[in-house]
Amino acid sequence: MQEISGAYHYKWHELPIDAPLERLERHRIVGNRMMLARVALQRGCHVPTHAHESEQLACVLSGRMRFGLGAEGSPERREVVVQGGEVLHLPSNVPHSADALEDSVVLDVFSPVVDATGIDRKS
Repeated sequence: MQEISGAYHYKWHELPIDAPLERLERHRIVGNRMMLARVALQRGCHVPTHAHESEQLACVLSGRMRFGLGAEGSPERREVVVQGGEVLHLPSNVPHSADALEDSVVLDVFSPVVDATGIDRKS
């Protein structure tokens, strides 16, 4: 990261990588009021159903992802496939899961910033 006149310039390849789930690696940039995560998911990666207070935009850059929307087992539960070039908007506290149908790269934007998202391992 380089600070330039109060702005910050990042290079993905210079940021630390974490792997909170099998078949998933991510880089994160945390600002004052939002967080951006570049998430690489290998085919077959499963993100269990979770919800969080932050609003989320899941921008699928490449690949195909199947999202489960709504509480597990509820009659309101629906699935949607989102592929490269498409965005899924997840309002605050909407339960959701995700499955990588093929190798995929997703940019996730969260606002407000949270210490942990639904995929972070509990200590």
